[in-house]
Amino acid sequence: MRLAHFLKPQRLPRMVDLGSCLITRDCGRGRLLCQHLPLDPISVSFKQVSSMPATMEDILNKSVPPLPPYETKEKSPPPPEPQSLHFMHYYRSLEKGQRVALLGQLAADYGVDHTQVAELSNKLTQAQQKRDLGTVMQVEDRLRYYLTPQYKVLFSHISRMDGGLKFLVDLRSDIVEGVTSKVADAPHLREMNGILKSMLSEWFSIGFLNLERITWQSPCEVLQKISEYEAVHPVRNWTDMKRRVGPYRRCFTFTHSSMPGEPLIVLHVGLMQNILGNIQAIVKEVPSSEAEDGNKIKSAIFYSISLTQQGLQGVELGNYLIKRVVKELQGEFSQISEFSSLSPIPGFTKWLFGVFNTQMKELGRTELFLDSECKEITDITGAPAIETLKRLFTSNEWMKSESLVKVLEAPLMRLCAWYLYGEKHRGFALNPVANFHLQNGAVMWRLNWMADTSPRGAAASCGMMVNYRYFLENTSVNSARYLQMKHIEASEQVLNLVSQFKKNSKL
Repeated sequence: MRLAHFLKPQRLPRMVDLGSCLITRDCGRGRLLCQHLPLDPISVSFKQVSSMPATMEDILNKSVPPLPPYETKEKSPPPPEPQSLHFMHYYRSLEKGQRVALLGQLAADYGVDHTQVAELSNKLTQAQQKRDLGTVMQVEDRLRYYLTPQYKVLFSHISRMDGGLKFLVDLRSDIVEGVTSKVADAPHLREMNGILKSMLSEWFSIGFLNLERITWQSPCEVLQKISEYEAVHPVRNWTDMKRRVGPYRRCFTFTHSSMPGEPLIVLHVGLMQNILGNIQAIVKEVPSSEAEDGNKIKSAIFYSISLTQQGLQGVELGNYLIKRVVKELQGEFSQISEFSSLSPIPGFTKWLFGVFNTQMKELGRTELFLDSECKEITDITGAPAIETLKRLFTSNEWMKSESLVKVLEAPLMRLCAWYLYGEKHRGFALNPVANFHLQNGAVMWRLNWMADTSPRGAAASCGMMVNYRYFLENTSVNSARYLQMKHIEASEQVLNLVSQFKKNSKL
């Protein structure tokens, strides 16, 4: 599961664009259907406005409305709609690098009026010194208002237009990419990122979201998007997709009324007799023709969760989706008693290589493996253990050797347990998937050997996966302890592996 970045699966060949006519494959019958698509409302509306300015300065000057004076803030009319349409159309016409440049200029030139804020701050200090509570509160209210960036007025107006919310989600995706890649590592742009994230958090709060179950009868366009957005276990073909929404499986999404037909976040669930520790048993082995028997369902396993809109990074959706799905499943299957994830461990192999390299550089050897383990590896491969491992772990070839699989289980399991439990970022779990589930109140319950032997699973985590168990009566307490005290609730198996690491490995 994710909340790290994964490659998208290859697009399923299904549609041919013929101008405003789209030929699609009927998912249920294999026929081709022809339907006329509605034109983009923004493009249509833009045709009704005058020609747009030629430069970024012009477009910003004409598009960004001024912050209304404090005294008339409740009575000021909204800016003319063509202004925002100009901005949206111009922005979409730019290349990615040009978009980041425009956003940087927007953030720097149309942000907070720092002169006004400084004057109000001085007035506030003076009022506090005079202990004039009425004046203090009046100045504080003015100060709050003038801390509003000018571009926020533009964003607010765009959000109320047809297609505007989706536009802002995509715009923030460009901001996030620009900031994280340091293409435009400017404080103004980082501030804009935080402000737009806060605005999106309000617009996409739980009260505005709709829970939808995806089935084989769902629209083909939605099924296509679900397959493309799958970020954890790529969908190979339509048979694979049919299996994932068929018997003993559930697929749920959150949608928003202002973004119809756009899944925001997708959760795949396997309905089992017990908690599994192998992903192939979930994504491959259940025949799609088998009728569902509710008596066989005792466990719900969340095996994939994918955020589909990168512009919603940091907006809390996954936690709410899991809670809503738990209630949905409890209503459908009252006998379900176990809720768990089966999660990937992105970053483990990269971390392991980093530790290898550091120890070899500083010590000329590694202290992650026991001498006896290194000898066994050398005896099997005929080469020094560390050189062999670094070469082997770049592929999944080693998984074909029963002797290597056997000798590597103990050291890699204890190393991975430490990576999940002991490696921290600002006191929280370094691994993003672990951090996500622990924040939700789950328990780090079971580490599974040879759980994902696909090339992706081998490359990311040497084939290991982990179950995060949701004990519903304890999730609130666990979440609070993790967020407030950075305490990780873990099972005896995980703690034993961590203890073995501390005893046998030196970092």
